[in-house]
Amino acid sequence: MTITARRIAGLIALVSLLAGPALAAKVGQPAPSFKVTTFDHKVVSLDDLRGKVVVLNFWATWCAPCRREMVVMDSYIREHPGSDLRVFAISTEDSVPDAQLVPLAKALAFPLVIRLHGWGYGVINNALPTSYVIDRSGILRHAEPGAFDAQSFDALITPLLAEPAPEPKIAPLPTAAPTSPPSLAHAAAPTS
Repeated sequence: MTITARRIAGLIALVSLLAGPALAAKVGQPAPSFKVTTFDHKVVSLDDLRGKVVVLNFWATWCAPCRREMVVMDSYIREHPGSDLRVFAISTEDSVPDAQLVPLAKALAFPLVIRLHGWGYGVINNALPTSYVIDRSGILRHAEPGAFDAQSFDALITPLLAEPAPEPKIAPLPTAAPTSPPSLAHAAAPTS
């Protein structure tokens, strides 16, 4: 390797080291922005979900705990119709053609995701499933590998849904520039 190639490799490693932790989603901090494209080709962003509790769930078709967890999340949504919970299931491998996932996509009460755009989310420690939970205010409250069971999902999600939704952001009204008193220079002189 030449000196220039070593320098470039070193710079890339340094940038990765410095940028990686800054870009990672951190519990207790504002969630990094993202956009998902769902199986039905809808694009949804974190901004669109303000005031909702959001779960980003990374799974694989070959992962038995992932499949059990999907049933848990589906059941919770069906038992709480009209709740402000939004779950997005993000498949981590391309081994199954999308056509084979159509029946699953139609059966679930939440969308499958075909594309995620954004930094800071992914499989943690190479373990599936991995879930990220974002509260109504956009704060990341959970980022861990491992499958939820019905009790652990309920224990995390129900209190978050009970929190009040944040006030909508309202842009301040523009203020008019202060007007000066009318000029007396053009006023007619009093007549005597």
